[in-house]
Amino acid sequence: MTPRLPHPAAALLLALFAAAAWTAWLGWDQRYDELPDGSVSGPYQAWQVIGLVLTLLPAVLWAALRQYPAAGVLGVSGGLATAAWVDWSGGDGLFVIGVGMVAIGSLASTAVLTGVTQAVRS
Repeated sequence: MTPRLPHPAAALLLALFAAAAWTAWLGWDQRYDELPDGSVSGPYQAWQVIGLVLTLLPAVLWAALRQYPAAGVLGVSGGLATAAWVDWSGGDGLFVIGVGMVAIGSLASTAVLTGVTQAVRS
């Protein structure tokens, strides 16, 4: 089976869903936590990131099973990168590095998940 180009509507829907999930899980938490030893942690806790991943997992699986693999990978990754850009752009210029890491990490992880899903399906 040949890979299909991203279906624009599916990619847009997934990008909007990913951005909304980012906002729901991470967008409200902007405060760093000071630990008893004086170090700083945050602003996100592990449970928030795990919740985001578990929320996006069915969306990526849906796209892979509906034969929209590129829409799933590009839509979710684009939505996360855009949400990170909007969320972090108020700080210094280093936020661009974080956004790049979000984009690369989400591209890699959604591509692997999509590939495994399609391999198991066929």
